[in-house]
Amino acid sequence: MPADALEARLLDACRRLAAGGPCVVCFSGGLDSTVVLAACLRADLPAAALLAVGPSLAEAERTEARELAALLGAELVEMAAGETESPSYRANAGDRCYHCKSALYRVAAELAARRFPGARIFNGAQADDLGDFRPGMRAAEEGGVLAPLLEAGLGKEAIRILARRWGLPNAEKAATPCLASRFPVGTEVTPERLAQVEAVEAFCRASGLWPARARYHGAVVRLEIARESMELALREPLRSRLEEACWRAGFRFAALDLGGIQSGSLSFSLEAGSARAEA
Repeated sequence: MPADALEARLLDACRRLAAGGPCVVCFSGGLDSTVVLAACLRADLPAAALLAVGPSLAEAERTEARELAALLGAELVEMAAGETESPSYRANAGDRCYHCKSALYRVAAELAARRFPGARIFNGAQADDLGDFRPGMRAAEEGGVLAPLLEAGLGKEAIRILARRWGLPNAEKAATPCLASRFPVGTEVTPERLAQVEAVEAFCRASGLWPARARYHGAVVRLEIARESMELALREPLRSRLEEACWRAGFRFAALDLGGIQSGSLSFSLEAGSARAEA
């Protein structure tokens, strides 16, 4: 579908869902929510961006979100959702995203009621999300949160086309899950552990080893970096500095995963190596 037709479809979806009123966009700085926010503004809707801040949001991502909102000329409201205070979230029993999104949408509803009466709440869910296990989508349904990208039937490829058309600086940005995604199911997620993960990833960002994931396994941090960056990571003095950064973050051991960056890799435990080899 041509870019102008995609644009018309998304702007129309935003206007229909907003029903002529204001909207609050749950905004992370990622590609999907950025396109939703940009579409609302292009549709001339009164729109504000809500950025949920807390231990699971890396400071670098927070900075990027602020810069994007400023570039778009959107009002950015930063609020703590308090998800790490929930025992169900911390337990990380497989439905962590549901509890995270429930906290986010509760805060969004409070913001809308206080500052934007009658506002619709939008998120960045898109068509390609429908084939995945997404507990957060149940939270959106329960909270009455609307998805313009889904309404328009747009998936990631179409979203990137629009982002390029609109000159968005994150048009080619890969998915960047929150820091809590670095923990295996069943491993408690705490602010202290999130800070450990963020410290290692911050070093990787600053050292040219990005994208990277610092997977938490107790005393061990399993580093996933792009395969083309592995030679650099093992070259001195960077190798020693990387190892030291992991120690300073509170890990006793640092392991480099030869598989590189792998989506969903925490579905494998360190004890289940043979099962992983067969997968």
